[in-house]
Amino acid sequence: MNTPFPANMRLILAHKQKTSARVRFLRFPHGLTAFQALPALASVLEKVSSSRVEAHPALYLRAAESQLGLDAGGLALEAEFSASVDTPEGPIQVRLATFTSIDPPFEAAASLGGKFIAITEARGCAPAELDLLRLAYTVLMG
Repeated sequence: MNTPFPANMRLILAHKQKTSARVRFLRFPHGLTAFQALPALASVLEKVSSSRVEAHPALYLRAAESQLGLDAGGLALEAEFSASVDTPEGPIQVRLATFTSIDPPFEAAASLGGKFIAITEARGCAPAELDLLRLAYTVLMG
């Protein structure tokens, strides 16, 4: 899949039900980060440098909406979440975006071979992905 994201950027996509606070994450066939997998030896960095310059993630949200077939505004950035993953190729920035619809866009997920899962269904994911999910869940349940 040709992705509009730079090699050093990923998104975790989640849906939080407004009435029940049920949280589900979009899991792709390759893993939990949109729209490509993290490298095999990836590990989450404990401290994220606050001095680095990064592109504004709104550009990537619009590209993600397009790839998912969502209307503009279908995703919202969770500003409290920012993680960095160390890989042999260099650091990868990971941001968290949530779907703004009342219900998860199941058809959009299925069109990319993905499905929505609860955090308890993430067993078997790569250790870095599990660490990222834990951090994302903490922010979402704040």
